[in-house]
Amino acid sequence: MLWRGGRFFCPSDPAATAMLVRDGSIAWLGAAADAPRPDRVVDLDGDLVTPAFVDAHVHLTDTGLAVDGLDLSAVRSPGELLDAVAAFAAGRPAGAVVHGHGWDESTWADQTPPSAAELDRAAGGRRVYLSQASVHSALCSTAMLAAAPQISSATGWVREAEHHAVRAVALSSLTAQQRTAAQRTALRTAASRGIAAVHECAGPGTSSETDFASVLALSGGELPGVYGYWGELGGAAKAKELGAVGAAGDLYADGALGSRTAALSHAYADGDTCGEAFLTSEQVSRHLLDCLAAGVQGGFHAIGDAAIGTVLDGFAAAAAAVGVDRVRSGRHRIEHVELIDRAMIARMVEFGVLASVQPAFDRLWGGAGRMYEQRLGLPRSLASNPLGQLHGVGVALAFGSDSPVTPLDPWGTVVAAVRHRNAASRMSPRAAFAAHTRGGWRAALRDGDGVLAVGAPATFAVWETPAGVHNGLPVVVAAEDAPPPELPRCRATVLRGRTIYEG
Repeated sequence: MLWRGGRFFCPSDPAATAMLVRDGSIAWLGAAADAPRPDRVVDLDGDLVTPAFVDAHVHLTDTGLAVDGLDLSAVRSPGELLDAVAAFAAGRPAGAVVHGHGWDESTWADQTPPSAAELDRAAGGRRVYLSQASVHSALCSTAMLAAAPQISSATGWVREAEHHAVRAVALSSLTAQQRTAAQRTALRTAASRGIAAVHECAGPGTSSETDFASVLALSGGELPGVYGYWGELGGAAKAKELGAVGAAGDLYADGALGSRTAALSHAYADGDTCGEAFLTSEQVSRHLLDCLAAGVQGGFHAIGDAAIGTVLDGFAAAAAAVGVDRVRSGRHRIEHVELIDRAMIARMVEFGVLASVQPAFDRLWGGAGRMYEQRLGLPRSLASNPLGQLHGVGVALAFGSDSPVTPLDPWGTVVAAVRHRNAASRMSPRAAFAAHTRGGWRAALRDGDGVLAVGAPATFAVWETPAGVHNGLPVVVAAEDAPPPELPRCRATVLRGRTIYEG
């Protein structure tokens, strides 16, 4: 198949206007007038072809439920939340679970969330599970709390371990058909936004082995590819058995900033706590050594500086045991990396650790008066998510959304990195695009993907570019004082020669 009449993001041949795809690979790239005779022609009508995006951190079942469920991201008070629950629950059977997501009390004037009793009244006694924006805590009705008898909280707001217990009950209420439907919805949404592959981050407390197997079974075909990560301490052998790329992803070294459970070296600005640490450096080291022995990637969720420091101490201990080069060969990863200093960044370079990061966190929670400043104070909030500093010294980056925490919105993610609220942490459009395309493939140990080049897999997206093209990429940012440009629209997404989205 010959794709012609467009523009191609191909640094080795920036003047290319056509691309021949054969047997799932790029067979030829160049000027349309010189193209080989094809079996079929696709006229691009001037559209831009780029490598497709990879989202390096998602939760597909939750994402699908959020797409079709109760979206609470716009509520700005406890009363608005209760009204939204009441309206949504009214259309559900009496025995149904009300799944909602996205409330963020840091955007409310009164930051006291509704109680379980108030949710009972709003939902007419139904079981209610409403995950907070960070998905590290949730609001639950009395009926939902009762379904998880190990829960001691009576307020309805559960965090970390108690949240994991309630979350397991909420997700287990789904039938196999409902679960698969949610996963398909998430993957189709991803494909419609130019995403050809995702990294599913699963594990105990996050999902289940059944959920994980269901997600992996959907990989490829008419849907994006799924690369799975099973985040269980000491779970290297299980990860391999389950078909995961690694025992990594959401293997929690700490919690989240929004729920004040990310582990910090100094107390939160708005709470007398330094958060919660879930791992020791010895546990980290042993896990990495197990992963190396099993031949799978290792990794951890670490947000706060104390948690990141502990994880890197574990890397150092593993390196002392088997050598730095052996540790580097594992190409391990840390998810989120939101509060990290220069010394820690240097250690990431030393041990060859990849950072799986979410630039949209800064867009959502950074800036004056927002959640980062509330929790951390101004100096630490400005130092959060130092994307430019990580990239500048050679830490490999892979961009993701942590969907449903932030939406599947790859161009919005690129913009968030280019327009980081701290100018010192910004990246160039080309570097940000690379982190969201080739960076994601490399993070999943697929070094040959993510480029338009002869011999590479034919995995790409076709874009309408209303704001134009500059240096081979769509214009996605404007001058600081100018209105933001209209972002590209996806016309097609292709995975190894198979079209998985047309719009």
